[in-house]
Amino acid sequence: MSVATDRIFIARLAGTNVLDPLGDQVGRVRDAVVVYRSTLRRPPKVIGFVVEVPGRRRVFVPIGRVTSIDAGAVITTGLVNMRRFVKRASETLVVGDLLDQRLLAGPDRSPVVIEDVAIEQQRNRDWEVTRLFVRRVKEQRTPFDALRRRGETMQVDWSEVEFPADSSTLQRATQLIAAYHGTKPADLADMLRELDLKRRLEVVRELSDERLADVLEELPEDDAIEILDAVGIERSAILLETMQPDDAADLLGELSEDRAERLLQAMDDEEAEDVRTLLSYDEDTAGGLMTTEPVVLSPETSIAEALAHVRRSELPAALAAAVFVCRQPLEPPTGKYLGLVHIQEMLRHPPHESVGALLDTEVEPLPPEAPTGEVAALLAAYNLVSVPIADEADRLVGVVTVDDVLDALLPEDWREQRDEPREEAADGTL
Repeated sequence: MSVATDRIFIARLAGTNVLDPLGDQVGRVRDAVVVYRSTLRRPPKVIGFVVEVPGRRRVFVPIGRVTSIDAGAVITTGLVNMRRFVKRASETLVVGDLLDQRLLAGPDRSPVVIEDVAIEQQRNRDWEVTRLFVRRVKEQRTPFDALRRRGETMQVDWSEVEFPADSSTLQRATQLIAAYHGTKPADLADMLRELDLKRRLEVVRELSDERLADVLEELPEDDAIEILDAVGIERSAILLETMQPDDAADLLGELSEDRAERLLQAMDDEEAEDVRTLLSYDEDTAGGLMTTEPVVLSPETSIAEALAHVRRSELPAALAAAVFVCRQPLEPPTGKYLGLVHIQEMLRHPPHESVGALLDTEVEPLPPEAPTGEVAALLAAYNLVSVPIADEADRLVGVVTVDDVLDALLPEDWREQRDEPREEAADGTL
């Protein structure tokens, strides 16, 4: 194996391209997997990398299949087993488990926090954890101490630390979250599922409400409910308010009626009302799939204003593909539904024109009682990513997006099916 640099820092390596011998991209490094020796004084041994390949699948690449590591790329032999990575009890993830751990280091054995972990190749060709990049933990005797400059950083040898500093101290997740900054919520959800419950809740505690709500939408219901149990009713209500109403309704639908009602009462009245409406429909109907927060505009709205609405960063891509034009009021249930306008159509016209002049009236809205199969057929027939849902009075009550239809048509445990355990192959690969 060739190594461009003698010492590799894993947090900096995360996100690096993984290439085959021909230079084609296989995936991206997400973490490194190490195993501890019989004593903590001996450096942990690196056994491989967790690599994210197309389709958001995370696979294990043994260190023996890696031929080169540098800051720009990790080169493999090209033999990668596509079985999804599941961490074994004897394994530790560098980014997932070690970052933000508290230790005692230095001559005075002062408390420090791990911010990065360095690995190096030894003479026997094994890779080991050799150095830790740490930051001293400052004691906070007064509230003003938290505002002072962060503690000094330093590198220490693995053999120079006492591990852990205090098993009763909650481990922070600052560096782990930073390593996943900018990743899609589904990727962060996959990472959370790889962690043990204690570490998962440490990450949950430090995620913002907006980020955590996005992640909850991507988790299987059992895992999402486990998180709601841990964060308490007050934060649970905030998270449910932040989630898309249809996803919040799906989650509450898995709870007992009493428990769901307690959470609904803790939510903002307006947000709770949207969720109650969705809970009133059967889950295998358009009403049970729809969201009550599409972009709804009056026919007089200019194209420029409409584009500003769909440009909002918090708007899901499927809802940003079209706007729905109705008479006042514009909150579902709206006034009379007039039609939809696709974003591509808006881009073909001057910004001062009104959306009412661009209506697509060929897509007839479905009733809330329409079965899931009928919604899927309409999406396929008209190449749509969203379908309007209207009541008997032609009032828009919601929109069903293609991702929600796919979620309904896939097996209930489709997320769990992606997490198949690793097994040893006959040739020694994993």
